[in-house]
Amino acid sequence: MSSELDIVLTVNGEAYPVRVESRRTLADTLRDECGLTGTNSGCEHGICGSCTVLVDDEPVRACLMFAVQAEGRKVRTVEGLANGEELHPLQRAFIEHHALQCGFCTPGFLMLGVSMLERVPEMTDAALREALSANLCRCTGYKNIVKAVRAAASEIRARSAAR
Repeated sequence: MSSELDIVLTVNGEAYPVRVESRRTLADTLRDECGLTGTNSGCEHGICGSCTVLVDDEPVRACLMFAVQAEGRKVRTVEGLANGEELHPLQRAFIEHHALQCGFCTPGFLMLGVSMLERVPEMTDAALREALSANLCRCTGYKNIVKAVRAAASEIRARSAAR
């Protein structure tokens, strides 16, 4: 008896009909079945955060979630941040503030950062550092990542005020 299931994942607003084993992780399914390779698998134990995606606008470790659990929910990955050729303000800020080196952890930080910007845009520095500490970066440290999130928050506020 096969434990494969036919499900439809809604990722970045697009439907992905996939056949997966019930034990297949969301991270592996996004990469292998959906072709969305921006989500990285680092530790595969939910510690590093490189696999962070948003599920119903909440940050989730995709290596700890089964793909079948995401059916009927809204999944956002790093591929869904840019609007065509226009990068998300946080993506631009990561570039401008040198908030990445090797880039392996970057998709997870971007998704965590976007979640923070959307939910608590006026976060204190202490709260921001605490929230970002949920993900691990072994190359840059966190100073420039904090700067990038702050810069993106400022840009988003300025855009909102201009409307």
